[in-house]
Amino acid sequence: MTGIATHLKKVLWITVAWTIVSLANYIIGMGAIIDANYIWDAGYDIEKIDFLQGFFVSAITGLLAGILGGSAVVFFWENYLRTKSYGWTLRSILLTYLMLFNIVSIPVVLINNTYNQEFGIMSAQAWAEVREAYSSPSLLIPFFFWMVVILTTFIVFQISDKYGPGVFAKFLLGKYFNASREERVFMFLDLKSSTTIAEQLGEERYFDFLKESFKTITPAILKNRGEIYQYVGDEIVISWPKKVGVRNDNCINAYFQSQTLINNRSDYFQEQFGIVPNFKAGLHQGFVMAGEMGVVKREIAYSGDVLNTASRIQSKCNELDSSILISGDLANNLSLAQYSVDTKGRIDLRGKANAMELVSIRTI
Repeated sequence: MTGIATHLKKVLWITVAWTIVSLANYIIGMGAIIDANYIWDAGYDIEKIDFLQGFFVSAITGLLAGILGGSAVVFFWENYLRTKSYGWTLRSILLTYLMLFNIVSIPVVLINNTYNQEFGIMSAQAWAEVREAYSSPSLLIPFFFWMVVILTTFIVFQISDKYGPGVFAKFLLGKYFNASREERVFMFLDLKSSTTIAEQLGEERYFDFLKESFKTITPAILKNRGEIYQYVGDEIVISWPKKVGVRNDNCINAYFQSQTLINNRSDYFQEQFGIVPNFKAGLHQGFVMAGEMGVVKREIAYSGDVLNTASRIQSKCNELDSSILISGDLANNLSLAQYSVDTKGRIDLRGKANAMELVSIRTI
């Protein structure tokens, strides 16, 4: 699925969710009015309430809020604001929300006030109703209600970023509460000449260099459905369910597209740090146990020989003069039609009793 298609799918889900929230809020509100009238004799004239109109307006509110607000969350907040501090992000969200609230509420008020009325939606009377609605304190109720909805959505996206795309939903559903056996592809992506670069830049600038490097390549990882499992110093561990990783050579594409993104910013890295980052990668597939680990700081952990093997494969990149090495087992499950394949033969790996077939991949 392309990046745009993925974003549009997220907007669709937000629109559906917010429409359901809007309708549920209306139904609960109407239920409270009916209860107040019949139980506590609140004095509401139930017969004069147009429930169908309210339901229709609530649906329109949810749809407009979902399309406009969802697009802002997915195309702006999720991508751009994830690189900013939480304080800066929160301020930007509130300012954007003020704008979107007006964009949504004005047409909703117009539709609501002209529903089954003789005057048109663009009439002076209709806009007088809008001004009256905006001067009423009752507008604060939907204002704060939708603020909570949007902030909750943003928090969900932030937590999803922490666990990786698709993983948070599985975490909530309890899939990883009990460890389960999964077949996965793992990539150990390591910065070349990291020790030399760290000595050259110093601690503070080296940290900024790593942060900028990881930020640059992340879109390529996400585009190819990779799940960032761990950041370990100057190394990233990336994982895919096997079917996802081998489909369309996603696990290989993630590496070469990452390098393309870095090359596109080579002038920036050269100007800011005097060095352009270059990564080497080792990949392997196999079965792991996946489950929640820890008590205070719980996280999803993978355990199995496939991780150690992928790490050992990556450590052979310099020796075999290759930027990316993969196991023969993984290579047999990939098409690699758009790449040049160089078989390195059976290579001994540290800690492994038997030699393993390794394959070097290059672009054609």
